[in-house]
Amino acid sequence: MDGATEAVDEMAMILTPEAKILWETAVALSRATPAVSLPPLLFLTDPARTPRPWETAARLPAGAAVIHRHFGAADAEETARRLREATTGAGVRLLIALDADLAEAVGADGAHLPERAVDQAAALRARRPNWLITGTWHGGAETAAPVDAWILSPVFPAGGASAARAALGIARFAALVASARRPVYALGGIEPGNARSLIGTGACGLAGVGAIQTAFAD
Repeated sequence: MDGATEAVDEMAMILTPEAKILWETAVALSRATPAVSLPPLLFLTDPARTPRPWETAARLPAGAAVIHRHFGAADAEETARRLREATTGAGVRLLIALDADLAEAVGADGAHLPERAVDQAAALRARRPNWLITGTWHGGAETAAPVDAWILSPVFPAGGASAARAALGIARFAALVASARRPVYALGGIEPGNARSLIGTGACGLAGVGAIQTAFAD
C-alpha cells in the first residue's frame, strides 16, 4: 500500500458515516479508472445553498477538490480567498467557475466551465496549461473541448439548477460515460443512500453540493 492510499484510508476512518460513504465510494470509482489522475470528490459551491462553503472545504479529505461557483455574487472574491485559505496546505484543490481572472487572482488550481461556456476551454488551456479544467455536460452531443473531465448531471432527481432536468438514471449515465472521450464525474441527487449504485458505471468520481455540505458538517 502506497502513502497516498494510506492517507485516503486513514482519513476515511475519521469521517462521519455519511461522509465516509461518499468518500469511499468516490475513491472506489477513482481507483477503477487507474489511468486517470483526478480528485475523487468534487464539492460544488452555490451562494444560495452553501452560504459558508469554506467551512465544508476545510473538512474535505486530502485529494478532494472544490469548485467555487459564485454566479456573480458580490462577495465572490472574498469567498474565493476564504476557500483558498481553507484548501491551501490541505491537499484539496480549488477551481473557480467561469472566472479565469479570479482564479488567477487567488492562485486557484484550475477552472470549471458551465456547458454554455465549454468553448472557452481551448483558450484557458493555452493560458494556463497546468490548470485542472472541468466542464459541465448534460448528456447531449459531447464536444471536443480540451477539458480534463466532464461533470455529467443530473444522474438522479436533483435540486438547484438541475431541478428542471429529467434524471438520466444509472443505465443512461453509464452509457454516456462509456461513449465519452473524457473522464466523467457523476452529479445530481447523489447522497449516501444511492452513491454506491454508481460503482461500475465507469464514473471517475462523485460531485455534489448539498449532500457534501451536509455529510462533511460538524
